[in-house]
Amino acid sequence: MKSVDLKDIDSLPGKKLRDNDTFIFCCHSGLECFNRCCRNLNLFLYPYDVICLKKNLGITSDEFLDRYTDVVMRPGNFFPDILLRMADNEEKTCPFLTESGCSVYSDRPDTCRTFPVEHGVIFNASANKAEPVYFFRPPDFCRGQYENRELTLKEWALDQNALKHNKLTALWADLKAFFNKDPWGPEGPEGARGKMAFMSTYNSDQFRNFIFNSSFLKRYKIKSTLLKKIKVDDTELMKFGFLWVKYYIWGIQTKIIKLR
Repeated sequence: MKSVDLKDIDSLPGKKLRDNDTFIFCCHSGLECFNRCCRNLNLFLYPYDVICLKKNLGITSDEFLDRYTDVVMRPGNFFPDILLRMADNEEKTCPFLTESGCSVYSDRPDTCRTFPVEHGVIFNASANKAEPVYFFRPPDFCRGQYENRELTLKEWALDQNALKHNKLTALWADLKAFFNKDPWGPEGPEGARGKMAFMSTYNSDQFRNFIFNSSFLKRYKIKSTLLKKIKVDDTELMKFGFLWVKYYIWGIQTKIIKLR
């Protein structure tokens, strides 16, 4: 999910979609371009993507981030982007692409689910919130755009079992918008506060260990019902992490985190 500047929105490629707009698309193995889109990608991974993929692979979040991702700080950004690392072969294929298709299909990233619709975020300064924007943007080689199937955004999301993914990615985009301005000061994003923010959003296993095996719970009071959830549920832990980052970095108060 990309941040979009309001003044640039009309110049972006693709067809902008509103809620009730329709587009033509259908992907299946009979198309000559099948799986061609799974090559040489800049595929952004969001926190919930990491949770789903590491569970699918049966590894920790630490292991997943180390083996399968590149952490990139782009110029003008104040929080790193996490990109899926392509395989080390001539075509730079997705590491999960096999001859029979996607080996992690049930847990594929949000970007893959919504393709060929791209999600973006416009930050509405007057309302002080991020608002979603959508573009239909299949690559030129994609034959699915010429199939006989008309869809709305909601119909496509339902078809791809993407509603939960979209919702949690939007929740992440709301937090990511806070990083449009530098919160770090002289220490930069590599300092202790930056490392805390990264761990709390992307490294669920390390964050859980920090909560339950450090002095965290001696300093902060968290409701016992919530603690029970985040001890076993990575999604609840992720949502707690988003609130913790807002509290820890910007001092945004929440009822669920209190100093003792």
